[in-house]
Amino acid sequence: MKQLNVAILGCGTVGGGVARIISEMNSEINTRASKKIILKKIVELNPETASKKYNIDLNLFCGGGKKLTSDEATKYISDIIHSEDIDLVVETIGGTSNFVHQLCLDIIKAGKNLVTANKALLAERGKDIFELAEANNVKIGFEAAVCGAIPIIKNIKENLTGDKINSISGIMNGTSNYILSRMQNENLEFEEALKFAQENGYAEADPTLDINGGDAGHKLILLTKLAYGIDVSMEDLAIVGIENIEKEDIDFAKEIDAKIKLIGYVKKVNGNIYATVRPMMVKNTNFLAEVNGPTNAIRINNKYSGIHILVGAGAGSSETAMSIVSDIVFIARYGEKIKNTAEHQERKIEDSRKFVFPYNITFHTADIPGTTGFITTAIGKQNINIETVSHNRHSGEKAQFSVVTMPTTLGQIEASIEEIKQAKPDMLLSEPKIMPILN
Repeated sequence: MKQLNVAILGCGTVGGGVARIISEMNSEINTRASKKIILKKIVELNPETASKKYNIDLNLFCGGGKKLTSDEATKYISDIIHSEDIDLVVETIGGTSNFVHQLCLDIIKAGKNLVTANKALLAERGKDIFELAEANNVKIGFEAAVCGAIPIIKNIKENLTGDKINSISGIMNGTSNYILSRMQNENLEFEEALKFAQENGYAEADPTLDINGGDAGHKLILLTKLAYGIDVSMEDLAIVGIENIEKEDIDFAKEIDAKIKLIGYVKKVNGNIYATVRPMMVKNTNFLAEVNGPTNAIRINNKYSGIHILVGAGAGSSETAMSIVSDIVFIARYGEKIKNTAEHQERKIEDSRKFVFPYNITFHTADIPGTTGFITTAIGKQNINIETVSHNRHSGEKAQFSVVTMPTTLGQIEASIEEIKQAKPDMLLSEPKIMPILN
């Protein structure tokens, strides 16, 4: 039986999980790969800690198990890259630094296959990485970069190649979903729910990328590239986070039989591609509305085979590591037959203001008679059909209500709001909150 020699760069939460799975499941994965998967080397600054935590043989660590300086680790990494005895490198250092970016390029230039969970790097700086891999006939495994244990990458790349993907929508960030679930199920304010997420290990001390939509944006970029073959940057996406979600938004969602979720959404309509990450009011008839806690879920709508739903853990040591090991096995078994991404298409993401959705618009106004009528009339002037208008909620001299539209564009809604501001400058007490409704 032939063998595939593997090195792991970084042995923290994910890298340690990879080493443990390769060790504990060696016989099974060898059979599945039709090759011997041999873990040859690990580069880690603190080997003893990783060895004890993940039950890894200290002899596998470069430097014989002693602590490494950054310079020593860099030297060992260089040795691995230039070693003829290593076939595949697992990068679990993380980050988008020039060092990690160049490291991935150097691995590919050396003709070695690369497996990584580094969604931020591939989303923000992946264009030249994928292009270089194509030029060097090197395979990149990145299943773990999108929604952890959910096999969404292989489903798009392999299982759905006999179909056309109309749209992909999903809960792509577990932290935001945990926060919104606690807010909706326990009537909590955002800050309270965030604190619980941090206390229970679902949110970092700095949760910015989770709550501002950045993490989900990275994942959506990779899915868009796979599904439609286009290069997308973070600047191309319309991204809105959950930081400004309040109890009143939860209440208005309940009124229309919906729940608020941070949704990554990409859709192809008549050759045009629309993509966004933002809070949406998801109707309870949509499966995504029932996905709670830190769970991730992806809903794929295909032309021929209809709806496919994948649900699972979006993070975690063993969950993410499992996806990396599956990539190693896949590359070992199928090698030359694997395509890294879809054929490149010279298209761009369309302006999000042209994206057609039904919308919920929440207004905060002065409590003056005729306000609701004036606002709904302004909306109607933009050829927007209104489905429902909520009851006014009064608080002193202020009022708030929501308008639910039939499918329209964000551009039309923004035009109606601008008309209201110009005609009645003092009517709106704050910027209206606009949220798509996902049926």
